[in-house]
Amino acid sequence: MDYGLLIVQVLLALALIGMILGVIAYLILLERKSSAWMQDRIGPNRVGPYGLLQPLADGAKFLLKEEFIPAAADRGLFLLAPVAIMTPALCGFAVIPWGGVLKAGAGIPGLFTFAQNWPVMVANPDVGVLWVLAMAGLASYGVVIAGYASGSKYSFFGGLRATAQMLSYEVPMALALMAVVVLRGSLNLGELTAQQAHYAFSFIPHWNAFIHPVAFLIFVICVFAESNRLPFDLAECEQELVGGYHTEYSSMKFALFFLAEYAAMITGSCVAVAVFLGGWHLPWLDLVWYGGPQPLVSGWAGVALKFGVFWGKVIFFLFFYMWVRWTLPRFRFDQLMNLAWRALVPLALAAFVIAAFFVYLREQIGLNHVAVWIALSNILLAAGAMAVVSLRGKPAILNKRVRVPGSRYNPKLALARQE
Repeated sequence: MDYGLLIVQVLLALALIGMILGVIAYLILLERKSSAWMQDRIGPNRVGPYGLLQPLADGAKFLLKEEFIPAAADRGLFLLAPVAIMTPALCGFAVIPWGGVLKAGAGIPGLFTFAQNWPVMVANPDVGVLWVLAMAGLASYGVVIAGYASGSKYSFFGGLRATAQMLSYEVPMALALMAVVVLRGSLNLGELTAQQAHYAFSFIPHWNAFIHPVAFLIFVICVFAESNRLPFDLAECEQELVGGYHTEYSSMKFALFFLAEYAAMITGSCVAVAVFLGGWHLPWLDLVWYGGPQPLVSGWAGVALKFGVFWGKVIFFLFFYMWVRWTLPRFRFDQLMNLAWRALVPLALAAFVIAAFFVYLREQIGLNHVAVWIALSNILLAAGAMAVVSLRGKPAILNKRVRVPGSRYNPKLALARQE
């Protein structure tokens, strides 16, 4: 066993966890500032210069609040739920390719030198995509356990909603990822990212978002649903369920649910960037910087550049999360389930079949430009879906106004009374 490499991987994991927890704290501040900007308000600006110390004040407030466990709660499961939802959110970062591959011979001067090329990842399994899907599936257990163990009807309903929602949206999300896997021929996230670091027709980035636009859109929608973000926050909507599955939680246990939500947002953003948006690839500027496509293997300077590019894309995606939250209204639950099973699942299955069909033709008859054919087929698929939606016409009115004889809301009776 290479103990030096193991130590480096452990140090990278600890550094990433610390960095991500810090990012989560300031994501909350960014969200509050973003909502204030969209609503023409100022937002937090009292604690520290420009409100930059607000996350520290929020953390101190959570630490000092009273711990409360309802009498009707299942104490063991009640305490387990925040840990069960936070752990998978943090474990998802283990397989993210942060900065390409560090070349052999580099290392920490005087302490450690890499004898071979090292992918800048905590772990580099050949089933990285399956690991991400497994962590997304495990996150639902924390929500369900919290809803069941709280002994509250609001929490219980929130847990039931979260179960149905997460299980429903995992299916199209997995199919969208499999459409990419079929074309690229690998489940390794590092390889999926590296294969996007070149150009089609010498100027179009060979990103999977351009080759699989339908799968990319489906994945983005499912990531919103998996992290319980608006317009998919039916499991915790305040107007109906007070707070949903975390209604009975207080102090740091309550804070862990919020930290897990933002950690899931970061994980989803990292996976979207790695699988669909080229990861650490710097489009067009790499032609100027390197004189060609960005190389996979580089020294410390190249790794630092790739790390910065990767996080720049992640931060943009996180702002998109917040933009959507403060722009779109919440779905009804029947609309949410219909969107999953009657729209996203058929579209994701069609995108997967299209990718598999053209890859099969490439293997059998040597079809050239498979990515171009898949991209054109995705455009036709999206156009067909929009045509079907337009032909359906207006949806039926579910909440019709009923005239009740003798009611004061009856317009005829109201007119008679006025006369």
